[in-house]
Amino acid sequence: MPAVYAGHISQVVWLHPPWAQQISEGKHHFLVGKDLSTTTIRVTGTDHYFLSDGLYVPADQLENQKLLNLHVILINPTEASNSQEGNGEAASAKRLKLSTDDTASTSSVTSSMAAGDPDHTTPSLKAKEAQSASAPNKAETLLECPASSSLGNSECPVREVGKDVCQVLQKGDAYVLDIDLDFFSVKNPFKEMYTQTEYELLQELYSFKKPDRNATEEGLLDCVENRVHQLEDLEAAFADLCDSDDEETLQKWASYPGMKSLVQLVHSLKARMESPDYEMVHQAGLTCDYVELPHHVSTEEEIEGLIRSIKILLTAVPKPTLVTVARSSLDDYCPSEQVDIIQEKVLSLLGSVYGSLDVHLDYSNTASSL
Repeated sequence: MPAVYAGHISQVVWLHPPWAQQISEGKHHFLVGKDLSTTTIRVTGTDHYFLSDGLYVPADQLENQKLLNLHVILINPTEASNSQEGNGEAASAKRLKLSTDDTASTSSVTSSMAAGDPDHTTPSLKAKEAQSASAPNKAETLLECPASSSLGNSECPVREVGKDVCQVLQKGDAYVLDIDLDFFSVKNPFKEMYTQTEYELLQELYSFKKPDRNATEEGLLDCVENRVHQLEDLEAAFADLCDSDDEETLQKWASYPGMKSLVQLVHSLKARMESPDYEMVHQAGLTCDYVELPHHVSTEEEIEGLIRSIKILLTAVPKPTLVTVARSSLDDYCPSEQVDIIQEKVLSLLGSVYGSLDVHLDYSNTASSL
């Protein structure tokens, strides 16, 4: 959101696997700006993703408004096909360019395509695009998927996605391809930290009460206000428990509306560990709102299927100005036993589509050319 507020990005395409459902499918158009009352960045988006974080405000409460067009698109794994390699090379040879110069300027990146995770709690692959000039309008002919095509049938939906992505990218002359490795396989690390009962108690404590389907602006504001108060109380409670988790402190906070189950949760945690990390408990709770964090440790076949899907997509869309890759391994969202294998597959994929790569491994302070 800071990049949108700063005017660098105006289009975001979030490509997500079937097990990541945090933001509803389709096109979302809303404003990003500075809230006049809090001076923090807020949005006019009314998806539950934004409401549950207390980010919604009406447009008249925002200054320095920027329009964000968010496109949420499902990507399914693609089955193996004997004809894939040849067709991938042909598509790569015909890949669209955002401008006649292969080295598009990075000074005004206004669009982003991302696979994996909107906020490192959602696996994603994103494309963020720059809002200027004119890409050639060839997406329709390049991405046709006729019934007589020799491509495997499972490729057609991905090629249709490519057509949609091309239409978005034509609105600018540069974009960033942001790949999160937990797009391919993802864990909810909190399910390993806490017992099933403890996790269910967290879900109860942090549950988000959704507004009515046709809620008015007043109804949305009431929803957000209640949510903000709920989260502030929970944050204060766990901060207090960090100082002292004696029974008196616990019962004081349990008397607050909706916090009765805090007693059972804390008793369970103290029975299992000498000194519970209540700050971490609160962070885990913040992920328990209207939908669970994705938890899907993929099989090798599923990973390969998603790699095939992304290759089909990337050979059909313009070459990005920059590619960024997030490992998401330190926070355990991408399984530690799979992250290096997935990274190798992704780098191999990018090399097969774009040729030699200048790779900077920020996490190891080394760089290499592939």
